[in-house]
Amino acid sequence: MNENFEKAVKFILQKEGGYVNHPDDPGGETKYGISKRAYPALDIKNLTEDIAKELYFSDYWIKAGCDKLEWPLNLIIFDTAVNCGIGRALEFFKLSNGWVDYLFLRIAYYSSLNKPMFLKGWINRVVDIYKMSR
Repeated sequence: MNENFEKAVKFILQKEGGYVNHPDDPGGETKYGISKRAYPALDIKNLTEDIAKELYFSDYWIKAGCDKLEWPLNLIIFDTAVNCGIGRALEFFKLSNGWVDYLFLRIAYYSSLNKPMFLKGWINRVVDIYKMSR
C-alpha cells in the first residue's frame, strides 16, 4: 500500500461510514462501504476497518489499475469503483477527456438512477473529490 492509496482510502472510509442496512440501497447491508451483496460470505456487521482496507486495496485499487495512475485520477477511479463498480469506473475512464470530464460523467450516471434519496449525497461526494483533486 502506498501514500496515494492511504489518502484515497481515508476519503472512502469517511464517506462510507459505519454499519448501514438501508432498504433502498442495492448493496444491502454495508460497513465502511463493503457490501453484503459484493461479499456474501463476509460478516459485515463485525467487519473491521483493517479488513475493509485490505479488501479495498486488493479488490478495488489494484483491480481498477489505480496503482498505475497518478493523483487525482487514481482517487477518482478508485472512488468510482467503490461506489459504482469497477466496470463502470473503467468505462468512464475510456469515455472521458480528463478527470474533470470523468466527474461530470459520474454525475450524469447518478442522475439516471432515479434514486432521489441518494442523489444529493452522491453529488456532494463528487464535489468533495473535485475539491480534493485541485
